[in-house]
Amino acid sequence: MSPKLTVTAALFATALFATGPASAKSDKDFLTDAIKGDNSEVALGNLAAQKGDSKGTKTFGQTLAADHAKAKRQVLSAGKKLGVWDTSDMTDEAMAEQTKLNTLSGPAFDQEFATYMVSDHRKDIADFKEEAKTGRSKVAKLAIKTLPTLEKHLKMGQALLKP
Repeated sequence: MSPKLTVTAALFATALFATGPASAKSDKDFLTDAIKGDNSEVALGNLAAQKGDSKGTKTFGQTLAADHAKAKRQVLSAGKKLGVWDTSDMTDEAMAEQTKLNTLSGPAFDQEFATYMVSDHRKDIADFKEEAKTGRSKVAKLAIKTLPTLEKHLKMGQALLKP
């Protein structure tokens, strides 16, 4: 493959997998995406706390909102020197999910919420593990510190999906 084609392919892959492995991202991009992810989890968690049908869904929503609000503060602190700014933006996927969840109620809401959160947290865990592997920065250390919380959320979501 020619060097020009290799660079073009790399740029395309980075754009295509913007929410993919953190190794393809700068620390600043990783943190910016983490903030958007935290905003998404807080918003969807609050929605579940309000609209959830079961006590488990409501509790999971409250846990997500609280844990991701805390995580966002940590991300902002880690990103200060990198020029990472606060935003209220959510991920595109979470905005679509929020729209979908707003049309649901009862057990259908709970099922959709838990299914989305399990899928989302699997992706998040993969991204944070990838960033943690770099071990080269304060951002990698933050990723390592965040993983147990993300894994806890995955387990909570999986428990809600069990019959």
